[in-house]
Amino acid sequence: MTQRSQFILDVLMAEFGDSIDREPGAFRAKFRKMAASPFAFYRGSACLFYADLSGELADDAFLDDLTRRVWIHGDLHAENFGTYMNSSGRLVFNVNDFDEAYVGPYIWDLKRFVASVALIGYAKALSDDVISELVREFAGSYLHELGAIAHGGDDAIGSLTLETTTGVLHRVLQTARLNTRVSLLDEETTIENFERRFAVADNRHPVDDATRDAVLAAYEEYLATLPSPLNPIEHHVKDVVLRHGIGIGSAGLPSYNLLLEGHTQALENDVILYMKQAQVPAVARYIDDEKVHGYFRHQGHRTAESQRALQAYADSWLGYATLNGVGQLVAEVSPYSADLDWSDVNEPVEIASVITDLGRAVARMHSVADDESSHDLVDFSTEEAIVAAIGGADDEFTALLVDFAHTYGARARQDHQLFVDLFRNGRFRGL
Repeated sequence: MTQRSQFILDVLMAEFGDSIDREPGAFRAKFRKMAASPFAFYRGSACLFYADLSGELADDAFLDDLTRRVWIHGDLHAENFGTYMNSSGRLVFNVNDFDEAYVGPYIWDLKRFVASVALIGYAKALSDDVISELVREFAGSYLHELGAIAHGGDDAIGSLTLETTTGVLHRVLQTARLNTRVSLLDEETTIENFERRFAVADNRHPVDDATRDAVLAAYEEYLATLPSPLNPIEHHVKDVVLRHGIGIGSAGLPSYNLLLEGHTQALENDVILYMKQAQVPAVARYIDDEKVHGYFRHQGHRTAESQRALQAYADSWLGYATLNGVGQLVAEVSPYSADLDWSDVNEPVEIASVITDLGRAVARMHSVADDESSHDLVDFSTEEAIVAAIGGADDEFTALLVDFAHTYGARARQDHQLFVDLFRNGRFRGL
């Protein structure tokens, strides 16, 4: 076994070993998904990325004491973007999936993103020169938007909405706009005796009375964490079912769906919530900051607070609770979500347009969670701190990201092959 293969094995087992022991079947499914492509492997191995960034690839360039403590997404790759309806009723295209969010060096987000761009570009048979230009487009957009926000916001373009987007992202927003709560409810539920219940499905299971009581107790705890109280009608839970995580990031984790009355007794505005077990984010293992570690009550609290910090107007149903002593994230199963599908974006000009918009979105995300937000963990202006750390060296900063994209993209492709060989030859204990 090569030294790199052993390193990959050690890092992945340190991250997933206990979970593999509990749910070997779920992790066989997870690892087979990761084996499908270099990008799928990259998505599922954030722990390896941070092990590299904090070890062999550690780099202090464009970082100082402040910019090492910015609220970051933690798993910022090109597929973690989509639409949501914010609490002010506006449909927004932005970063999503905050399960890995934490406080750390802002540039780790940028490096993780540009490496994913290199992987997507390679998979689409784009040349190295084209990939370099895409990373430059991202860096330029990020720097422009962040600088504009830091200087008062007059030149900032703003959130990605129906009014401010064109092309691919505008089409994604339009698609999400066509979705309705009724269509989601028709897909997920059935009406029996004039009342909604969850429909029978292979990935949904009824719960026993003891489990239902525990989930409802956690739900009552969750209600106290919402920024705005619900009216009494909305408190009523009609049904509870169990689901198991089957995605790359949620293998084996229990998750519950709760069917709520909605703001009236009309059947068309019922609400579906999910309550899922939150995990320690991969990046947290590589952050040595007791103030950050001690800030969160549990991982559900961390995930909810991180999302509230990183989104200007987060889901009004977003909250947290504990279930059997384990932190849970609670939020709405939104009818208005639509993800960016990269299989429909192939030509360099079209990809560049999307990448430019994503640079704006990341800049706005990094600028939201600071001294002007309701969170006191990051108590300074992040946009001003990042702009100061870059110090006008935009060309050098961009060149660093371009070089990292190619270097780590190539490493991830090689690591994927090593991972496949480890997995198919039975080197992961329990699989």
